[in-house]
Amino acid sequence: MGEILLGTSSWSTDGWVGPFYPEGCKKADWLRHYATRFRTVEADVTYYRVPSRSMVEGWRDRTPDGFTLCAKFPRSIVHAGDGPKPDPTRVLVPDAVRADTEAFCTAMELLGEKRGPLVLQFPYFAKACFPDVGPFLERLDAYLGALPDGFRCAVEVRNKQWLGEPLTDVLRAHGAALVLVEMSYMPHPADVAASLDVVTADFVYARLIGDRKAVEKETKVFDRIVVDRTASLRRWADLLDALSERASLSWVFANNHYAGHGPETVRQLAELLGRDPAPPG
Repeated sequence: MGEILLGTSSWSTDGWVGPFYPEGCKKADWLRHYATRFRTVEADVTYYRVPSRSMVEGWRDRTPDGFTLCAKFPRSIVHAGDGPKPDPTRVLVPDAVRADTEAFCTAMELLGEKRGPLVLQFPYFAKACFPDVGPFLERLDAYLGALPDGFRCAVEVRNKQWLGEPLTDVLRAHGAALVLVEMSYMPHPADVAASLDVVTADFVYARLIGDRKAVEKETKVFDRIVVDRTASLRRWADLLDALSERASLSWVFANNHYAGHGPETVRQLAELLGRDPAPPG
């Protein structure tokens, strides 16, 4: 049975001071403390800009051996729009994204053995952007094929009708993982897996995102659970257990917007899985 690494989407939340970080813990020490509790984290900041060399080296140096950091490809690559709508004339277009792709990959190489999978988190694409999945897959296939060797990648789509064999065939050809994502307008990954082989790589990548609006009606501090997701977490535990029989490693990340407090969601899921999310020792 494969290993399941559990963590949160980002580690920089002010409301975690007290319930997760010790009182008085400086922001510069948050990641160091985080790494005593969990063995992996997903960096959200890279979606908004290519990280600097010093930033990535800081992540590497403040975490112990055996820790892995996953990161999102920059928005300029997967969204490419200046406003809320993506720009279909630039998404994954080589001339438009080559510079940021090279800069991002070069920066992430600095993590060395601590580098986990890198995530292409695509937005929902209206038909005005891509009339169907075909043109998108043509670009994705070419983009994945042009990436440097040695990078594990995971792909998240938010068009539920695109979850089918044409997509998984492209991902499988490149050894890229289909991101299993739970969010308000997407089917639960357990339902997807009931009719589609979702294992497209030698690892699994899962993201528990939830419903931002529902959670933010209850809190914007993210210091406690405000939405009961127990039933869904049980489904996740069953699914992850089953998939771990086919994948050597699974990365699973919980967002604050899933239930209100990412670290507690991780603890609940770990309990259901019967696995310890903390590093050994």
